[in-house]
Amino acid sequence: MVRKSMTINGATRRAATLAGLRPGMRAIVARIDDQAGGGLLGERLREMGFVEDAEVELLHEGPFGGDPLAVKVERMIVALRRAEAEAVLLAAESR
Repeated sequence: MVRKSMTINGATRRAATLAGLRPGMRAIVARIDDQAGGGLLGERLREMGFVEDAEVELLHEGPFGGDPLAVKVERMIVALRRAEAEAVLLAAESR
C-alpha cells in the first residue's frame, strides 16, 4: 500500500492512497494530492465527491492490472484509473 506522510493538527500521520485499498475495504478521505495530474485531477476528483471526511469503499478492481477501480464515495459509485486513485489520500494513524 502506498503511503505518504502528512501533518494534521500538528501531529504527523501517515496516509494511504485509495489505490492501496483492496475490495471491501473502507476508509475516510484525508485530502487530495493537488500536484497530481497537473492540478486538474484534484479539481475533478473533488467534483466527483472525493472531499475531506468523505467515506469511500473499494468495490471492485478490473481484471487487467487492476484498472479500472469501482469506488463507492458516499452514496455514488464511480470508476477511476489506479493512477487517479493514487491522488486520493486516506486518513490513517502512523505506525
